[in-house]
Amino acid sequence: MLRSSRRSHLRQIAGAASAAFLPNALCSAASPFGSTVDRVPKIAAVVTIYRPFSHSDVILGKILEGWKQDGGPGPGLKLVSMYVDQFPSDDMARKMSAKHNVPIVDSIEKAITLGGDSVAVDGVLSIGEHGDYPFSKLGQQLYPRRRFFSEIAATFEKFGKVVPVFNDKHLGPAWEDGLWMWNRAKELRIPFMAGSSMPVGYRKSDVLLPMNSPIEAAVGIGYSGLDVYGFHALEFLQWHLERRPGAEQGVKNVQCLQGERLWKAVDDGTVPVDLLKEAFAAIPGSTGVDMRTDKNATAFLFEYHDGLKAAQFMFQCVAGTGCALRIKGQPTYTNVFDERTEPMYPHFAYLLKAIERMMHTGKPTYPVERTVLTGGVLDRALTSLAADGRKLETPELSISYRPIDYPFAQHVDLLTPPYGQL
Repeated sequence: MLRSSRRSHLRQIAGAASAAFLPNALCSAASPFGSTVDRVPKIAAVVTIYRPFSHSDVILGKILEGWKQDGGPGPGLKLVSMYVDQFPSDDMARKMSAKHNVPIVDSIEKAITLGGDSVAVDGVLSIGEHGDYPFSKLGQQLYPRRRFFSEIAATFEKFGKVVPVFNDKHLGPAWEDGLWMWNRAKELRIPFMAGSSMPVGYRKSDVLLPMNSPIEAAVGIGYSGLDVYGFHALEFLQWHLERRPGAEQGVKNVQCLQGERLWKAVDDGTVPVDLLKEAFAAIPGSTGVDMRTDKNATAFLFEYHDGLKAAQFMFQCVAGTGCALRIKGQPTYTNVFDERTEPMYPHFAYLLKAIERMMHTGKPTYPVERTVLTGGVLDRALTSLAADGRKLETPELSISYRPIDYPFAQHVDLLTPPYGQL
């Protein structure tokens, strides 16, 4: 039953997920390989930095050296060029360039055109994570994701052809930049994906939450920095919440609380204390830990247009990401991200598997709007925190999309060809 459901939803990718990306003024590279994989898509990488265990390493390394980065089987993709923004003392880009005969070029346009006068690749990976970049007043590290995408899009426009683009993590990360990127992609009809590895990585439980689950309340748990890991936690939670009945319509207000105001919201019932306790208890290492002693505890509270209210907690007293959901007529549903490190952070293999599918089909594997929405919630939460916890109405987050029932690691075979059914 579940397997059949996944097949039917994946077949919808050609419809719901890609309807906004039909070719118009520019020539689209959608579905360039027909119904079978008869050649390997050529990929350009645009990255901030390529050092050991960076996102570039655990994504590009899997293209170059296999899913386990041990020389074994890997995705059906070929890395043909790299633009690298920074070269630290532990740089790997030059070594991997020489080892795998992948040129490092000095502009994003050259990475996409391979130095010629046309778009010469079948897809672009934009990895704007890690490196020496400034912070905003909201605590966001200002990675050059907008600059990268701006130059990618300008190259497509200059040469009259678009190819699929994947943007690692959230857009922006500042809301204005992320919004600009989303609108630019729609303007040029660029097949566009983005996001975290958490929605597609391993879970402590392999139970699939069915689509159209009647979710009545939700609490998420995350840890570490509010921006750098807050996005991961929010997107993990949103993967679950988008599975409620009806298409996603977006978020109407956001608030960020700390200190006494946070615990007052728990004690007065604004946050469902039973769900908070169950979500916290599910995190490995939480036994015997008193969450109320965490002086840095933070909660993002947000309400959706359909009335659902959710709370995303960020702690420093535990290290894990999970959630608890109240589902009408059912026991509480809890699940926790399984943050495996071996082999070579395997959740990135499953993210790359979703990217691989887009690069072969020319169509987003799942909607970029999920990432636009979660990135917007995060930005508005940080804005609320800077405004002493003021609740913000967020008409700009009235972002609609139809979810795709794309599975997570335990239900995906990395060796299945990209056109095969999962």
